[in-house]
Amino acid sequence: MSVPYRPVRVEAELDAPLSRWLWLVKWILIIPHWIVLFFLWIAFTLVSVVAFFAILFTERYPRALFDFNVGVLRWTWRVAYYSYGALATDRYPPFSLGEEPGYPARLDIAYPEKLSRGLVLVKWWLLAIPQYIIVGFFLGGFRMGWWSGGLTAVLAIIAGFHVAFTEKYPKDLFDLVIGFNRWVLRVAAYAALMTDVYPPFRLDMGGSEPEEELP
Repeated sequence: MSVPYRPVRVEAELDAPLSRWLWLVKWILIIPHWIVLFFLWIAFTLVSVVAFFAILFTERYPRALFDFNVGVLRWTWRVAYYSYGALATDRYPPFSLGEEPGYPARLDIAYPEKLSRGLVLVKWWLLAIPQYIIVGFFLGGFRMGWWSGGLTAVLAIIAGFHVAFTEKYPKDLFDLVIGFNRWVLRVAAYAALMTDVYPPFRLDMGGSEPEEELP
């Protein structure tokens, strides 16, 4: 059955086989990414402020700024997928803001031709409050562009132990972890003013997005 159109698309493929023990040291391996993402998320915040005023006066999100912020979210998603946001691949994330279609974690956000001036004043704080509560439960915090703590990390670590002893990542657990991450990325795009489509209160699990129906 088709579902309402959503502009944020999150795709993931579970790699196999996965290393039994590499996940124990990924926190060290991703330090270079953490350093870069620290500065990228500072830029992301500043760009979002500029976009706020651009939308307020022109009803448009400047395309270059939009593409940059999509790139930061893509980079963040790839690092989270490799590390403790999913632990579902051993392929090291590329240092890239681009699409990287060959990587098993992908994100795309449709560019909006027009955005509401009224919504831009309230959606990133007032309207998003219920979503922030849910996302906080999933993540236990969102630190400078990477996942930290929370239910998602706990489930990923459980999957890591399962891989260590069985060499298999439980499919049901993978679907659930991706569902949590998909919800988070939808909220991130909405809060960053990149869409006026409110994130659905629904856990769409699995590596592929549900089929969508264009308005």
